[in-house]
This record gives sequence, C-alpha cells and structure tokens, in this order.
Amino acid sequence: MPLFFRKRKPSEEARKRLEYQMCLAKEAGADDILDISKCELSEIPFGAFATCKVLQKKVLIVHTNHLTSLLPKSCSLLSLATIKVLDLHDNQLTALPDDLGQLTALQVLNVERNQLMQLPRSIGNLTQLQTLNVKDNKLKELPDTLGELRSLRTLNISGNEIQRLPQMLAHVRTLEMLSLDASAMVYPPREVCGAGTAAILQFLCKESGLEYYPPSQYLLPVLEQDGTENSRDSPDGPTDRFSREELEWQNRFSDYEKRKEQKMLEKLEFERRLELGQREHAQLLQQSSSQKDEILQTVKEEQSRLEQGLSERQRHLDAERQRLQEQLKQTEQNISSRIQKLLQENQRQKKSSEILKSLENERIRMEQLMSITQEETENLRRREVASAMQQMLTESCKNRLIQMAYESQRQTLVQQACSSMAEMDERFQQILSWQQMDQNKAISQILQESAMQKAAFEALQVKKDLMHRQIRSQIKLIETELLQLTQLELKRKSLDTETLQEMISEQRWALSSLLQQLLKEKQQREEELREILTELEAKSETRQENYWLIQYQRLLNQKPLSLKLQEEGMERQLVALLEELSAEHYLPIFAHHRLSLDLLSQMSPGDLAKVGVSEAGLQHEILRRVQELLDAARIQPELKPPTGEVLTPTAPQEPPESVRPSAPPAELEVQASECVVCLEREAQMIFLNCGHVCCCQQCCQPLRTCPLCRQDIAQRLRIYHSS
Repeated sequence: MPLFFRKRKPSEEARKRLEYQMCLAKEAGADDILDISKCELSEIPFGAFATCKVLQKKVLIVHTNHLTSLLPKSCSLLSLATIKVLDLHDNQLTALPDDLGQLTALQVLNVERNQLMQLPRSIGNLTQLQTLNVKDNKLKELPDTLGELRSLRTLNISGNEIQRLPQMLAHVRTLEMLSLDASAMVYPPREVCGAGTAAILQFLCKESGLEYYPPSQYLLPVLEQDGTENSRDSPDGPTDRFSREELEWQNRFSDYEKRKEQKMLEKLEFERRLELGQREHAQLLQQSSSQKDEILQTVKEEQSRLEQGLSERQRHLDAERQRLQEQLKQTEQNISSRIQKLLQENQRQKKSSEILKSLENERIRMEQLMSITQEETENLRRREVASAMQQMLTESCKNRLIQMAYESQRQTLVQQACSSMAEMDERFQQILSWQQMDQNKAISQILQESAMQKAAFEALQVKKDLMHRQIRSQIKLIETELLQLTQLELKRKSLDTETLQEMISEQRWALSSLLQQLLKEKQQREEELREILTELEAKSETRQENYWLIQYQRLLNQKPLSLKLQEEGMERQLVALLEELSAEHYLPIFAHHRLSLDLLSQMSPGDLAKVGVSEAGLQHEILRRVQELLDAARIQPELKPPTGEVLTPTAPQEPPESVRPSAPPAELEVQASECVVCLEREAQMIFLNCGHVCCCQQCCQPLRTCPLCRQDIAQRLRIYHSS
C-alpha cells in the first residue's frame, strides 16, 4: 500500500476536535449538521453513522481528512438515508461504494480533490442529486447512468483525464452548469466544449436525435419538489405557509443565537479545561523527562560497564586466540620440519638403495648361503637352533592366528556364520594345545619337519633384513606424521582458523604419496627375499641333511653391519651417534675413509659433503654431536674408550626394530585421536590417497569417501599402536 494510504494516528488536537463535534451533534436542540472535518480521520467512525441514523442528520461534512474509503466495515449506507449534503473533498478516496444509489435523498455530493478512478453505476439512482463535484480526481470516463440524474443542475468534471462525454448526458435536461477541460476533450470536439454548457447539450441532443430545450423549462418541477417537501404537512394556503415559515425562521434564528451564546460559554469552559489539562500534561511530561534522563543515565552507566567488561573479555579471548595460533604455528613448523626431513630421508634412501641392494647381494654371494661345508654340518647346534626356530614359529603362528581370529570375528558379525565360530574355536584349541605341548616334543618335531624349518628361516630372514627394517621404520614415522596432521586439521576447524591450510594439505598429499611408494618398496623387497628363498629351496633339493637348520644358524650368527664396522676399527660412540641420527647407511663410507671422532672434530660441513654426506642439516648435526662427545670426554676422561678397542660380543645383538628420528622424541608422542564417525573408539585407519587418519576399523568398512575431505578411498591401511 502506498505511503499516503497508510493509517495515521490522529493528533491530540484532532482527537479532541472529533470528541467535541460528536458531543455537539448529540445535544438536544442541535441542528441537522454533523461536521467532523479536519479531524485527521483514516475512516469515518461508527458513532458518526449511528448519530446520523438516530438523529436524522441531513448534512454530513467530512472534508480534509485521510479517508481511503467512505464505508468502513460493519457499517451500512442505509444509516445515511436522510443525508442531503455529503461533503468529502480533500481526502484520499480511491472509489465510492457500489451501492451509493441507496442515498436517495442526496442533493449535493462533493468529492473534489480525491483519488477516484471511476464512479459507480448506481449513481444514476440519485434522482434528487442537484450538484455533483468530482473535480481534480483520476477519472478517465463517466458512466452512462449519469443520464438518469433528472434533477442535476451543476456538474464539475475538470481536473480529470476525461476525453469523452456519454451521449446519455443529453437526457439531463436540468443541467445549468457543466465545468470541464475543453482543451483535452475529443467528444464533443474542443470547439463545442469551449462554447459553453448550452452548446455541449445541443451537440449531445443532436447526436442522440433529441430536441434541445433550455434548462429553465425543466427546473420548475425540481423547485416545486423541494417546496413540497417543506410544506407537505401544511393544510393552509401559500400565504399562511409563508408567514408561518417566516415566524419559524425567526424562532429558529433566535434559538440559534441562544445556542450560539451557550456554545460560546461552553467553548470558553472547554478551553479553560483544555488549558488546565495541558498544564497537567506539561507537568507529567516534565516528570517523565526527568525520570527518562535518570533512566538513560543509569542505562548509560550500565552499558559502559558492560562494554568495559566485554572489551576485557574480548582482549582475553584475543590473547587466548593469539596464544593458540602461536601454538598451532609452532606445531605446523615442527611438523613441516619433520616432513622435510622425511622427504630428504626418502631422497637419500633412493640414492643409497642401489648401494645397499648391491651390498646385500654381495654379502649373500660372498658368504655363499647356498653352499654348506662339512665343518658347518659338524658344528651344527641342533638343539639350540631348533629352540630358536620353535620360538620364531610360535611368535609367527600366534600373530597369524590372532589376525585370522580377528578377521573371522569381523566376518561373523556381518554374515552370522556359525561354522566360522566353530572353526575359530577349533583354532584357539589348537593354540592352547600347542602352548601346552612339551618343549622337547616341539623341538623334536621341528628337527624332523623340513617345512617348519623353512618357515622359521623365512621369518628370521625378513626380520634380519636391513632394507626391510628401514622401510618399516619409515612407514611407522609417516603414519605418526599423518595422524598428527589430521589432529591439527580438526583443531583448526574447531578454532575457525584457515591460515596455512593449503600448506598442510600439500604436506599431507606428499606424505600419502611417500607412504604408497614405501608400501610398494616393502612388497618388492619381500618378493626379492622370497626369490632368494626359492633359490635356496632349489639348492636344498639335493636332500642334504639339516639344510634349513644350518642356514638358520648361519643367519642367526650373522653380525649387524654396525658390529662388523666396530670390529673393523670404528669407534663405538661414532657408530651409536650415526644410528641415533638415522644415518647408519653412511657407516660403510665412514669405515672406508677411517673417520674417527678426533678427525671429525677438525672437519667442516664441506669436508663431509666431499666424503659423501649430502644433507646439510645432517652435516651440522654430526659435527655438533661429535664436539659434544669430545667435550664430555675431556671433562670425564673415563667416558672415552681407549684407542684400538675392539668389541667382541659373546652373543649377536638384535638391531633396533625402528630407527629413531633426529627430532626430539617428545614431539613424536601423539595423543590418541577419536573416530569422527562414532566419537568413541580410537582412529586406526589411514585413507589413501588423501592421507587422513580419522576413523576406527569398525566405522571405515561401509565408507566409500573420506569423512573429512570427501575424496574417494582408494586404499585403507591399519595402524597398530604399540604400548
């Protein structure tokens, strides 16, 4: 609805004027006029309709208001049946009621300066209408029913968009004054319209085939009708009627003067009361203003206190956020450095993999694994080797059976296979019976069965292999880093932090690619070891007695590379230093150049690069740790071993299972991450190719995409956390 159609609340002065006029109209002896103009009304009140109906009012003045409709809800036009004059000019009326023709007593209708778009057809029923003023509206045409207004004397349609007059207007023979915009008229032509009302009516009569007569010949019945209404109850003649009317008018005038004087007194009393009320209102406003100022001051103080508290809280939150961001940044830097070291380690492993492979093949060829001498047969420690085989097979079998039991249990939950439960019970009975087996019986069984000897040799071969052990250690480190990266991403999402997100994603993808490559290298190395085992098995077809026992004893007696280098003359502290820095693959280079702690203390990073140590960080770390060892040896001379010390261990020492990184061990301790699906169990599965560690084994089975990045899952990898 446009702005000017909205209901407006009347001002206090307009409301008081309306009350005064309504009271004035209801008083005894009041005239037939109800004037509620200039009261800022958006609709005529119901009380006005009731007053007109009960008191038989003849004049209703409602001009200069905000009316948009003449008839409000729950009101009827029949309440205005006695109205003769209806003044509605200067309002916002857009239409008149369709049943306007019910006002049969209406003689004057003024709707000047409104928003009327059209007139209702029922307007033709207003047979007593003498004056119709629709000036300054938005009318485009007039209804044909205007021709039925037999008493119309004045018609004003100027200030509209009307271009044509209806021919039926020729039937209005009493029309004395017709006002219109002659320049805008099309029918009748503007020349006719400019000639006056008589010319217009003559033109319309000619067009309608009627004979034109002046209005004066038709006005007498109209005037007589007005006079008849006034003298309908008088039985006397015209002279008596006129004398009575004159006397009546004098009485009415005197009464009017008395009422006027009385109204003046009432007006003065009303103004006095109004002034008193205004004073009281001013006092109330002053009190309200003072109370408002006090309340505003209190609210202002409270608001300032709240703002101060909020600012302090915001500063605290900003400081906490800054601290968390610094921690995240530090963690990212640590992870980035470790990932960089892992990538460098991978590049270094790629460069030295061929050298290690050739050294391993040369060692295998040089020691002639496939030939068994008479001396080795005589020196075979059957009971000791069989006991070691029994331990190796027991450990391998336990691991295999535990894995089979786990897989069987998972399939049981999905397929409800009772037969699988029976098989699992049978396998567990087998494990229990095997554990309860007598030690001598197990050893004798191993000595008799060549297949069990071969299986024990295969397990020990994989465990002793240096390249396989390095690949396993790198896989374990990458799994740890992927778990830390996933936890860091989850923490970022909880803090709504988006900085460096792209760098973490690139690091995660690089680690995922490196993990896939290491898995392929691990599988390839296992294939190579199986080929060597196949060659050995082909040689064992000569049915030489105790073939696999002698091979197992030879592999068991084999010394680690670090121990061999120590026996060749390398210092034990230098070997331990390189192993601690995950640089044991440089042991052959150090042994070849006969490097010692004293000699390394005099070297520079450039000298180590010339020797073959390519990593800049590793060069500085080796030289720093060597200097620390020498300084400690100067303070406590007993810590430095004597020159030429040769280590001869009484039993072979097992090399460490995993290689420790150069970073501080505390940084590798990873907190357990919960599954993002069930939020209960620990995350155990790595999703490839994305590298996220976010699901447990139970929840990952039905998944086809990663819950965090929505990437397709190409491969799942289980993480086993050791206590």
